[in-house]
Amino acid sequence: MANTLLEALNVRVVGSGDRILVLAHGFGTDQSVWQRILPFFTPNYRVILYDLVCAGSVNPDYFDSTRYDTLDAFVDDLLNILKALGVHRCAYVGHSVSAMIGILASIRCPQLFSKLILIGASPRFLNDENYHGGFELGEIEEVFSAMKANYEAWVNGFAPVLVGADVPTAVREFSRTLFNMRPDISLFVSRTIFNSDLRGELGKVRVPCCVIQTVKDVSVPASVAEYLKTRLGGRTTVEILRTEGHLPHLTAPVLLAQVLRRALPR
Repeated sequence: MANTLLEALNVRVVGSGDRILVLAHGFGTDQSVWQRILPFFTPNYRVILYDLVCAGSVNPDYFDSTRYDTLDAFVDDLLNILKALGVHRCAYVGHSVSAMIGILASIRCPQLFSKLILIGASPRFLNDENYHGGFELGEIEEVFSAMKANYEAWVNGFAPVLVGADVPTAVREFSRTLFNMRPDISLFVSRTIFNSDLRGELGKVRVPCCVIQTVKDVSVPASVAEYLKTRLGGRTTVEILRTEGHLPHLTAPVLLAQVLRRALPR
């Protein structure tokens, strides 16, 4: 089972050093999104990369909608990968939905994680009383309808908006990985993510955290970073990246790498 999982999710371990660093990508991308970040860390870390089961780089036959209807199964995958690789302690960098996957994994197995670094993280995307997640329910339903009606047109409109910064190569790269996803899987996982509400889990975290937020992210308001800082149970800091968009590893990799190096445990 372990080898099958490692092969199915394209697990790679690169670099050298005694410390272990996990890089976990978000929705709509795959592990290639870290390619501009990797050179900063492979000299001193063994870096674990893998693809979420919904990524276009993974055989869609592995995606079971009855299993992946919550984030719990994604957490199972992460913990099973670490177990199969014999990892007892690591630092974890998670982008977007993988930030929340890391939070849930740390609640189950706090001893595994020396630190969580959470990029563009949100415990809930929908607005609620006394909480600004960034989206009203009607707006989310419009997104789902657009994805279902014409996936290609949706990607062509969505990719530049989420990238945010004026970096055409990043838009092309994000579009490529979005197009690689099977549209029905993309829609299903989008529903899972947007319907999640993990605010009640935040206080259970005991691992130190660093929340990384760009100055403007259309999917995650700046107030969410402060919300995480005050609600996460572990000691938490916030770093504001002087760039825009939801994908700084594509648009500002050098800047992000510098912040990551400061945030990682010594």
